Amino acid sequence: MTNRILLTEDEITAGLAELPGWQRQGDSIARTADAADFPAAIRVVVAVAEAAEELDHHPDIDIRWRTLSFVLSTHSAGGLTGLDLQLAARIDRALRES
Repeated sequence: MTNRILLTEDEITAGLAELPGWQRQGDSIARTADAADFPAAIRVVVAVAEAAEELDHHPDIDIRWRTLSFVLSTHSAGGLTGLDLQLAARIDRALRES
């Protein structure tokens, strides 16, 4: 799977099956999660920012005290690509490690 090529419906379904907590929202995938407290939420955002820079793929992030919301889509491709699934997995790791 090339990272910037649109995924098929079957690839999206399979990818989401391996990413509990993520849901399809049209041409995006989204997840909301709670950190232990505000400093932990900021640590997650920093870890996600570092992963996003490494992948050159940047999520939409909303922070509300300790609640984080992430939305991923490859806008340049017009939908979901392998980059979205990769970054979702990295976000999950950051959440686990916070």
